[in-house]
Amino acid sequence: MKPPSTPVARQAAHNLRHRSTDSKRLLWMALRGRQLKFRRQHPAGGYVLDFYCHELSLAIEIDGGYHDFTPTKDMQRQRFLEAQGIRFIRVLAEDVVKEREAVVEYIRAQIKLLGVAR
Repeated sequence: MKPPSTPVARQAAHNLRHRSTDSKRLLWMALRGRQLKFRRQHPAGGYVLDFYCHELSLAIEIDGGYHDFTPTKDMQRQRFLEAQGIRFIRVLAEDVVKEREAVVEYIRAQIKLLGVAR
């Protein structure tokens, strides 16, 4: 179960929705309106997930891009949220921009591996 969000995380999510990177906008266009309902810039605990599907307790995170990629910090955050029951799929911002359909296919394949065929 997703941890309750904090007021700071909710405000950060709101702000991030209004200044999305190209990779996040492109992936959002591919994810929205599909059978599985994803939310973008979704607060979870004190964090903000790039994309989150409540039905699957699944986060999709885009690594790289405009912000500094901090693997140690990202993995600490991911471990905390995984302990709350959230599963993760990570993709690179560069891949989303250059090969969006391949990234979407990768996400579909990962969802099937999680045991949810869609």
